[in-house]
Amino acid sequence: MKKSVLFLSIFLWLPLASMAQESNLNSNMGFGIHLSQYQRDFGLGVQYTTPYFLYESLAFRAKANLMWHEHIENLEYTWSQYSNYTLGLVGTAGKINDFMRLYGEGGVIFILPNSSFSTADYDLGGYGLFGFEFYFFPNGNYFIELGAVGTGAQADEIPGNPIYSNGFMTNVGFRYQF
Repeated sequence: MKKSVLFLSIFLWLPLASMAQESNLNSNMGFGIHLSQYQRDFGLGVQYTTPYFLYESLAFRAKANLMWHEHIENLEYTWSQYSNYTLGLVGTAGKINDFMRLYGEGGVIFILPNSSFSTADYDLGGYGLFGFEFYFFPNGNYFIELGAVGTGAQADEIPGNPIYSNGFMTNVGFRYQF
């Protein structure tokens, strides 16, 4: 039994190891798509990353998200869409072979709320995250980002004035570099 588990583990690991050796950590300009969760709000987004500079350790990243805020309207749950935009500085923290890069990102967030749940014209705040890029392809990577966002945004058209787009955030997606 132990030999079959060992054989299966090696069999599954070898293709990933060979792909990792063929790929490289690309530091060029990149475009990506992602799924997001900001507190309880779900979103879809696109992003642009500048080429890395300063010894290929820093880059700027801009993201645009279409988000949905779940709330009660007319005694029923509904999702109202809104958008947010981020501009941040990315700093690489290290890499594991030519397979994975670790990074941190922080910056500002600009929210355009929906009038169905907020009277604010816009909200500003900040965010910070750490991320992992997995290079299975020479010019592309899958990524996972975990962090926090703070805006002070409140849904003041909803009873209790709940906050939204505050707290824990996650992004997962694919980024292609040229």
